[in-house]
Amino acid sequence: MAKTSPFFLVLLAFGFFVATYNLASLIIHNQSIDGAIGVLDALALSRRSDPVIRRPNELKKSVRERRTYHVALTATDAPYSKWQCRIMYYWYKKMKDVEGSEMGGFTRVLHSGKPDGLMDEIPSFVVDPLPAGLDRGYIVLNRPWAFVQWLEKAHIKEDYILMAEPDHIVVNPLPNLSRGDNPAAFPFFYIKPSENEKILRKFYPKEKGPVTDIDPIGNSPVIIRKSQLERIAPTWMNLSLSMKDDPETDKAFGWVLEMYAYALASALHGVRHILRKDFMIQVTLVKKVNEATANIPGWDDGR
Repeated sequence: MAKTSPFFLVLLAFGFFVATYNLASLIIHNQSIDGAIGVLDALALSRRSDPVIRRPNELKKSVRERRTYHVALTATDAPYSKWQCRIMYYWYKKMKDVEGSEMGGFTRVLHSGKPDGLMDEIPSFVVDPLPAGLDRGYIVLNRPWAFVQWLEKAHIKEDYILMAEPDHIVVNPLPNLSRGDNPAAFPFFYIKPSENEKILRKFYPKEKGPVTDIDPIGNSPVIIRKSQLERIAPTWMNLSLSMKDDPETDKAFGWVLEMYAYALASALHGVRHILRKDFMIQVTLVKKVNEATANIPGWDDGR
């Protein structure tokens, strides 16, 4: 029998050693990967889940603090105004607690000077109207005066206010659209400061800046900080009266005079609004309804 070569035995032993080493390394490597994956999975899970709150942490971080606003509208005690307020209040209640809404309390600021039949149905606050004859038949002048009184006398717990009107209907949950010191407002296509510079300069001097700093808005709908409105409202009221007393301004602005007054007052206080076209759907049929009812006796008086 031939004797095995010592060189062959050494080579065979070396081959077994290499194979054993590679196998052991592969097993150890796989175990370390599995362990690393397990650690990573555990870390990912700890970041995503909260055993107490049971809500992903990244979702908790993205949820901002709820900023409720108080819904306020001015109204008269005329039957037509009452009817509008009841509809508006119905939809407020329907949408107030829907997910995404940040509506808080509600107040109908009644500027008739006396309670009416809706006091027990709709949260209301009675304020005085302007002295007889001061509005010159333009009843909307009572709106800024009503807000001045309400802000001075009422206890409003919310830090923000939505100025609304009786003919508004809330059809979707409405969040607080304001951001920081910038209130949110709806831009009206017929409020055109740049086209009325000559008239606006009577109330907004050149040193205040360009008339383009005056937002193309009215006072409603607007979501604004209560502290800002407390500063703006007296100026808004005084400007409304001054503009009504100026024949050229009164003729130029007509029924939107009080809207221009609010926009002017805001600019004078350095307040710029976020213009949100999605704030409201403006129904163009209103003009046709106004034209159709213009000759109905007693319509404007609510009879």
